[in-house]
Amino acid sequence: MVDSVELVDALKRAIIDSGLTHYRIAKDAGVTPDAIDRFVRGERDLRLETAGKIAAVLGMTLKPRGRKSACQT
Repeated sequence: MVDSVELVDALKRAIIDSGLTHYRIAKDAGVTPDAIDRFVRGERDLRLETAGKIAAVLGMTLKPRGRKSACQT
């Protein structure tokens, strides 16, 4: 089972550390900038499909790796 808290934390950290604007990430992922803003602030969750799109923009791959890690860079 994937630890969703770990996935959320890793994705938020990747967004923040990317140096890209939320607008650029959103445009490249095909989501709204508001969705990125609200996710980073902890005001909303993302569907797994959306998280996968954002992860791809950031050069990440989401895949289960047993019970410990939710994503890889």
